[in-house]
Amino acid sequence: MSNTLPFQPLLFGGDINVYSVARAFHEAYGVRSVAFGKYPSFPCHGSAIIDYRVCPDNESEAAFRRNVQTVAEEFSDKTVLLLGCGDSYVQLAAHCKDTLPKNVIAPYIDGELLDTLINKEKFYRLCDEHGIDHPATFIYHKSLGHDFTLPWGPPYIAKPADSVAYWACGDHSLAKVYICQSWEELLESLDHVYAAGYPDHMVLQEFIPGDDSYMRVLPSYSDRNARVTTMCLGHVLLEEHSPHGIGNHAVILTECDEELEEKIKGLLEALHFVGFSNFDIKYDRRDGRYKAFEINCRQGRSNYYVTGAGHNIARLVVEDRVEGRDLPFTMTKNRSLWRMVPKKVAFKFTPKKYHQEMRALIQAGADSHSLVYSGDASLKRRLRIVKNHIGNIKRFDRYNKVPEG
Repeated sequence: MSNTLPFQPLLFGGDINVYSVARAFHEAYGVRSVAFGKYPSFPCHGSAIIDYRVCPDNESEAAFRRNVQTVAEEFSDKTVLLLGCGDSYVQLAAHCKDTLPKNVIAPYIDGELLDTLINKEKFYRLCDEHGIDHPATFIYHKSLGHDFTLPWGPPYIAKPADSVAYWACGDHSLAKVYICQSWEELLESLDHVYAAGYPDHMVLQEFIPGDDSYMRVLPSYSDRNARVTTMCLGHVLLEEHSPHGIGNHAVILTECDEELEEKIKGLLEALHFVGFSNFDIKYDRRDGRYKAFEINCRQGRSNYYVTGAGHNIARLVVEDRVEGRDLPFTMTKNRSLWRMVPKKVAFKFTPKKYHQEMRALIQAGADSHSLVYSGDASLKRRLRIVKNHIGNIKRFDRYNKVPEG
């Protein structure tokens, strides 16, 4: 497929996030994205909508710059839109964006602000300054050892303040988040993390009660003038609970909460944020407040639910950065359903009170699955997606509990 458009998407990563962004570009413009990933893995490797290139040292600055330069020269007559689909790539893009080839646009804030926001310790300080609630938090330093106390009881949440440094340890036994049912389990988890070589602080938090359906996700897009143009609140109904997938969204219903969204909009615009952002939030039934866990300075891995709700994320970037349009502020009001799992899993592990609406949205065609795309449906790919569905059925049966009632 020849690209006659004035732009070329360039993506970094190889997971469902990359595939979802590439799909948005393909749906909106029929364009094939170039993507660099570390491994020849599903869902990007072998996709008809992605020119997927394997680069084992993809997360190094030298390789990143080299790959950007190659694509900039390859599409020298076009604007190259560079989007990172993982924290390490976004960090590279933010720090390098002002010294990349002239035809490359990386729609990110500067590296210093990004480093502040992705550090959870600093992020919670900003939340306090802007009146955004978050869970009760204690910042743990390795030097404390076992000599500290917390003003709340179990279960305890433990997660890294710096996710990029955490995963750079390369220890595959590390969990994304530790949910510790006892004080002893918390201390063991902290010892394990620091034995793996993690150098920074750990964030210890009070566990907010409630199942997956108390979670919310709020992606936003801020234009080149740091004005929020689009917000699409998602009511999470199901998450993964496997050790490496914990917290990954599996089923989302769109909804709207104007007070919450206006509060987040205020924070983003006060920070002069640009590009995609993604907030993880949980509703605390004890006090009726929404509490922010973190911000991702990028589109989330579940970003296709925004496209599926009618706000194609590729169009947001192209209309802002290539066409120079000033877009009106839009807060998603329509309901739609998104899944990363088969319907069988979606209905088995979500609370029954949502099933009637889920069925109605499916019957109305207001549902989507990130991987199921008619524009990328070779026999080999369809078989691979069936394999993915079977894997999800097994994994959710193993790690998730069927909700009561």
